[in-house]
Amino acid sequence: MIVAREGQRVADVVGPIPQVNRYAESELPTEWGSFHVTVFRTAEGQEHLAIQLGELVGATAAAVRVHSECFTGEVLHSLRCDCREQLAAAFRYIASAGLGTVVYLRQEGRGIGLGNKIRAYALQDRGLDTVDANRFLGFDDDLRGYGAAVAILRALQVSSVRLITNNPSKIAALRAGGITVAGRIASTVLPNQHNRKYLDTKRRRMGHLIEPVAIVPDDD
Repeated sequence: MIVAREGQRVADVVGPIPQVNRYAESELPTEWGSFHVTVFRTAEGQEHLAIQLGELVGATAAAVRVHSECFTGEVLHSLRCDCREQLAAAFRYIASAGLGTVVYLRQEGRGIGLGNKIRAYALQDRGLDTVDANRFLGFDDDLRGYGAAVAILRALQVSSVRLITNNPSKIAALRAGGITVAGRIASTVLPNQHNRKYLDTKRRRMGHLIEPVAIVPDDD
């Protein structure tokens, strides 16, 4: 059985399951095809998105990516992480399958926010890994919760999902929230010189299901 990370309760990984309401929706043409985007808003005014392809009501084993916002990777194309590549890979997979959704959660920097994420970057430049940088700043290793994802998937009336992830905590959280996870689709991204330590830390210290990959140094 896949459980939360060591020392972390599954309930903490799920987080509160908010009430969400459909606030806005539209067609969304992308480089991977035409998707349908829905903005879900919580009572507190937080906005999360479901970017879907195909009819999900009653769908079984639909391909689903639960993805947390990463401004530095997705907008600024930072090479410190693999977030942008994982997001693109998920859209490609869903487009090829013809059915699925990306649930995009607005929880930057593993839940610590953009400013603290940049502070953590500075500590990583001094030799700390991502876990120790968070702890130095007074945060837990990962403050993200997936209650909003559970609420959105319930609203979409998906019967069961195949989760595109390397993170066992996401699987545990969805199952704890009553979502049937029928399987896992690995999210494989080739590391680069700047994110190799980041990926290794996710594998060694956070339990992510990532195979070690050797990196060939770039030619100068």
